[in-house]
Amino acid sequence: MTPQTAASPPASATVPSPIQFDELFGQWTDHLDAQLEEESAQTYIRAVRPFILWMKGKGITQPRREDILAYRLFIAESKKPATVQLYVMALRHFFKWLEREKLYENIAGQVKGAEVGRGFPKECLTAEQVKGILAKINRGDVQGLRDYAILSLMITTGLRSAEVVRADVGDIGKAGDSAVLYLQSKTGGEKTDYVKIPPPVEEAISEYLRLRLRQYPYSPLFASASNNSHGARITIRAVCGIIKARVEAAGYDSTRVNAQTLRNTAVALALHGGQPLQEVHLFARHGAIATTMAYVHSTDRAQNRCAETVAGAIF
Repeated sequence: MTPQTAASPPASATVPSPIQFDELFGQWTDHLDAQLEEESAQTYIRAVRPFILWMKGKGITQPRREDILAYRLFIAESKKPATVQLYVMALRHFFKWLEREKLYENIAGQVKGAEVGRGFPKECLTAEQVKGILAKINRGDVQGLRDYAILSLMITTGLRSAEVVRADVGDIGKAGDSAVLYLQSKTGGEKTDYVKIPPPVEEAISEYLRLRLRQYPYSPLFASASNNSHGARITIRAVCGIIKARVEAAGYDSTRVNAQTLRNTAVALALHGGQPLQEVHLFARHGAIATTMAYVHSTDRAQNRCAETVAGAIF
C-alpha cells in the first residue's frame, strides 16, 4: 500500500494497518510502564486509547494531521477543555515516541490543545525575581537564616505552608544520594511521602539549624523567633508574614505574592525548564494531571512573545 503524501512515515518505517496500530499502542504502553509511575502511565494510556478506537471506527489506516484535528473537535463536544488538553498532549507523546522509534511520522507534534479558561495559576515569580528576593535576605542572624531556608525550600520543592509548619527536624533524611524531607499528611499517620531537597537548600537548612539551641528529632524544623513564642513551632500565619515581608524588602508587590505563589513558581519553573509533564505532576503531587496541565497553559502564555513583537514594530 502506498502511503499518503501528507502523512508519509519515515523511509525506514512500514505503514501500519489498524491491527498494527493496536500493537504499536501496546508497545508504547509497555514503554510507559517501564519509564513512569503507574498513575502517570495509566493517565496517558487512558488518554490515547479512545483515539485508537476512534481511528478504527472511522476506518483510518494511515492517520494524518487532519485526523488529529478532527479528533480534537470530536472530543471537545463531550469533554472539558482541561481534558481535551490532556488528550492532545498524550497524543503528542504517543506520536513523538513512534517517530523516535522510526515507526510513524509525528503528525501530532504541532497540534495545540484546548483553551483552559479557569484554574490556571494567576501569579508566579520569574527566576530573576526569586533570585532578587533571596538575595535581599540578610543571613547574618538566625531569623534571616530561617527565612532564607523557608523560602528557598518552598520555591524549589513546591511545599505548601502547612507542610512547612508540620515538618520536624527528624523528617530530614536520605533517599538514595539525595537529601529529602518526609511529609506529614493532613490526616497524620506514617510519613512515607517526601520531596527532594536540592544541595543549596540542604546547606541553607543545615546552616540555620546549627545556630539553634539543642534539637531533637521531634523538634520543629522551623521555629518561631518572636519574644512571646521563641523556639515554638512556627505557624501558618507566621509563614505568610515571612513571605510578605521578604517580598516587600525586595521591592515587589506583596499583595500579589503568597505561599501559593511560591508553589506556582516551583511548578512553572520546572515546566519552563523543560521537565516532562508527568515528572512535574509527580513533583507537584497534584491529585489529577489536569491540574498540572493548567500550569502548562499558563507557562505557554507567559512565553508568548506577541506583545514584544508588536511593541517592537511600533516603538
